[in-house]
Amino acid sequence: MPILHWNEKHLSPPQPASLTLDSILYPKGRGYPKARSDGRLILGDNLAVMTALLPEYEGRINLIYADPPFFTNRQFKARVGRGEDSRKPSKWKLAEGYHDSWADMDSYLQFLYERLALMYKLLAPNGTLYLHLDWHADAHARLILDEIFGAENFINEIIWAYHGPSPIRTAFNRKHDTILMFAKNKDYIFNVDAVREPYHPNTVATFKASAKAGFGKIPDLERGKVPEDWWYFPVVARLHNERTGYPTQKPEALLDRIILASSNKSDLVADFFCGSGTTALVAARHGRKFIACDESVRAVNTARARLAGTKSVFSIERDLGIKYDVATKSKKVKVKLLGDLVQVKTSLDVDFWEVDPAWDGKTFRSAAQAHRHVRSGEIPMELRIKIGGRVCIRLVTVEGKQFHLNI
Repeated sequence: MPILHWNEKHLSPPQPASLTLDSILYPKGRGYPKARSDGRLILGDNLAVMTALLPEYEGRINLIYADPPFFTNRQFKARVGRGEDSRKPSKWKLAEGYHDSWADMDSYLQFLYERLALMYKLLAPNGTLYLHLDWHADAHARLILDEIFGAENFINEIIWAYHGPSPIRTAFNRKHDTILMFAKNKDYIFNVDAVREPYHPNTVATFKASAKAGFGKIPDLERGKVPEDWWYFPVVARLHNERTGYPTQKPEALLDRIILASSNKSDLVADFFCGSGTTALVAARHGRKFIACDESVRAVNTARARLAGTKSVFSIERDLGIKYDVATKSKKVKVKLLGDLVQVKTSLDVDFWEVDPAWDGKTFRSAAQAHRHVRSGEIPMELRIKIGGRVCIRLVTVEGKQFHLNI
């Protein structure tokens, strides 16, 4: 089989991250303070984070979805305003999202190679990797995966098709991404019945009208069919109830199909380019455990707010090498305790806030949370919770600034 080469191609042992526990979040206080964690949300460079996780998780992760930068050489902005007119981008309130810019293709391929090699080590024997890219580098990535996994372990090249405006006038509009599916070996998880979909009404009508349809083969029309390897799901820009403003966010339906097909309940699902946290969110909804990682503070804050709406208890960790500014005082924030009612008054544009009603001075245990509604932009500034000791409030603004206030 051909092998792809580039300048300075190598695999060397990377330096592991120094992970520290930042907090534990109990959605709406469920299980507080003793329930075991179902997931880990980690702030850090995924190369260092995966290296740190190897001693505990090598050969244990059942499914990895990877949605890395695409080699677009663009800088993506996050929308942080709420209730804005989607048709008027010039008036959107924007903040830094993430960079997808590279010195050259060699540096990008080295970036992918090192991380895909670690993902292979972390996958369980029955595990599957879904690598999500587009036309910029999917052909190169296929050769890298053939090398790491073995070409015989290639399962599918999935095409995700979608609609949307395009400035292209000299070619056909580029409206699909490519998802490369590779297994660790031939004994991989694939829950075919979990992802069946109804036959098209025309197909059902055809079989009812003619006994010869299908050349004598009659499918189980009630059971439905296995989806083809081309999928249509609307982009998040068209899904108002999912939209967080984080750039290149993927639709939940896309991850629904992947997670249901390639993992079982209580399995471990990982996303080391987690962005807005869609993979972890969908995994939690389907009773899976998860590990989600991103080097962007904005990504981790977005994922935390979304995961607070699930039933899964999860920890938030960070690499000590990542700059992480938290203010402990602010004249712009006033907090009142009225029995079991916590009230916050502030001129800050708060995106998410939470309460630890019995803070031990070390690990923040979030027992009540409030986050901004994705459509209305409103956020409740009162939370009712039983106070058990020293109270600590944490706030995150739409700009990504964090405040940690003790009462």
